[in-house]
Amino acid sequence: MMSRLEEPTNSRTTTLHLPAEVRRRVSDWVCAGYPRETCGLLLGLNEGSETRVLEVRQAKNLNTQRAGDRYELDPGDHLRAEQAARDSGLEIVGVWHSHPDHPAEPSETDRAAAWEGWSYAILAVSAEGVLDIRSWRLFGAAFHEEDVQP
Repeated sequence: MMSRLEEPTNSRTTTLHLPAEVRRRVSDWVCAGYPRETCGLLLGLNEGSETRVLEVRQAKNLNTQRAGDRYELDPGDHLRAEQAARDSGLEIVGVWHSHPDHPAEPSETDRAAAWEGWSYAILAVSAEGVLDIRSWRLFGAAFHEEDVQP
């Protein structure tokens, strides 16, 4: 049986391009929100197997009961990001969120809420700062890891 993190054989390699400025902005938000999970949206362009992030938006985490290990993107923030993307000729290409004091690997909760075709950038963060940035894409019922490049 295939685990949720194994790459399906019918998938192809995908790459998420996160420029240094995008990484810095998201890392700043993640560190400021620690020890709570922070979240937001990735805006950019899908170009075949490559996704280019050109802008990021922060969203409020509506999950106040388990904010240390769960996130729920504010729908209003999602709509504002959708409008900003359209206004800029971009699209929402994914979601970013933090994993305080946990690895940058998707949980079962992350998988259950994921949409195919989107990138899910996860930032492992501790009191010392961002430790890792990894990205995942859902194919069928399984995540596979994307190559993250500047």
